[in-house]
Amino acid sequence: MSIIDNRKAFFDYFIEERHEAGLVLEGWEVKAMRAGRANIKESYVVIKDGELYLIGTHISPLPEASTHIQPDPTRTRKLLLHREEIDKLIGKVEQRGFTLVPLNFHYKGGRVKCEIGLAKGKKLHDKRETEKKRDWEREKARLMRSPT
Repeated sequence: MSIIDNRKAFFDYFIEERHEAGLVLEGWEVKAMRAGRANIKESYVVIKDGELYLIGTHISPLPEASTHIQPDPTRTRKLLLHREEIDKLIGKVEQRGFTLVPLNFHYKGGRVKCEIGLAKGKKLHDKRETEKKRDWEREKARLMRSPT
């Protein structure tokens, strides 16, 4: 079950591979995510000291769930992956010019997971082509539905 999707990532990047990562979250963050108060539109993944970190994710705290602490909505969150997966991703990012973008947050077994994508950036003409394909698919579906 998806909590939030990053639709902008599919418009700005070609997604080559997908990986599922765990997140290091605090209790108030999980409660806020369950209430749908997360935004990953401007988020990205960085590599620091052989670890992956999620930067730019905004999770708005619930007023009733975070009374005794001072929550930071845009703090850096660590992503949890197996060492082999991290090493493979680091190699591709450093050698081939890929980038890591968060695609969505979802639940798996009661835990919040983040799906990250190994992506290549789109040029302006690629974005235009994507827009034309989307418009054509919409037009085609409309023509198929019409009774004429």
